[in-house]
Amino acid sequence: MDIQKRSIWIWPISIVVFVFGVLTIKSGGSVIFFDGPARLAAGHYVNFVVWFNFIAGFFYIVAGVGFFLNKQWTTKLAISIAAATLLVFVAFGIHILMGGRYEMRTVIAMSLRSTIWISFAFAAYTLAKKNKEKITNNI
Repeated sequence: MDIQKRSIWIWPISIVVFVFGVLTIKSGGSVIFFDGPARLAAGHYVNFVVWFNFIAGFFYIVAGVGFFLNKQWTTKLAISIAAATLLVFVAFGIHILMGGRYEMRTVIAMSLRSTIWISFAFAAYTLAKKNKEKITNNI
């Protein structure tokens, strides 16, 4: 699709998703791969949550590119990321209920990530629907 015909929301969503991915990879990677200040600051981090977020960061970047290029697959990717995030959040909740150690900021971060990705999935769906309507109306 031509850049001039894109929704005004494509640019900010693309940038936010892409930067969110880069920051997620950086923060997760710092905890996973480096025995330093980031790992100490993480406190009682939950390994599977940190690994999930680290790996998800790469998918965030792909989603950011998908938003920018206005690709139809972005909707499925955003919904998949939102669903996976919610599943990990549930697993994290089970970890807590079983007496596992955790940091309250992880609860806050997972709440934020879940809300953000549900919002991005909704945005992707809405933009795809508008694009489909434009194509249908131009036929």
